[in-house]
Amino acid sequence: MESLDLSILDKTTVRIAGAVPESIVDGPGIRYVIFTQGCPFHCRGCHNVQSQSLSGGMDVTLRVLYDEIVENPLTTGVTFSGGEPFIQPTPLSIMAKILRAKGYNIWAYSGFVFDKLANDPQRRRLLELCDVVVDGPFVLAKKSLELDFRGSSNQRIINVQESLKQNKVILMEGFK
Repeated sequence: MESLDLSILDKTTVRIAGAVPESIVDGPGIRYVIFTQGCPFHCRGCHNVQSQSLSGGMDVTLRVLYDEIVENPLTTGVTFSGGEPFIQPTPLSIMAKILRAKGYNIWAYSGFVFDKLANDPQRRRLLELCDVVVDGPFVLAKKSLELDFRGSSNQRIINVQESLKQNKVILMEGFK
């Protein structure tokens, strides 16, 4: 495995609405969740309305987030939520690459559908570093509290690596 230069973490910032150091609702296991700031979708009934404005939130270095992630030995995965993580693909790609190299499982939530992410070169770079993407906008009329790790039934829990290999959407097994 190539050696990663972690100094890039000090030089790169991401705009976030906040972070949750221990979550069990944003993917399996104990996860660190980064809520990115800014979202173009403005879904009716959005769970994170405060994260929609592009001018809200705060800029933080990736180092601050990385240090919090690795200090907790119980954390097995990291989730990029929002806002919309895929409008900040460059800093999140840096973070995902470093975290994957350290063995963390990466999930991302996106209002974009998988094909839109896969066909956009910048967003695809981040997509390729994810294990799972929950895609599609939140649709209030399709809201269900019975679903695993998503808010509405139109959203899919996608096995990213298999989907990219097979060039078609492959859903993760074992989730309702």
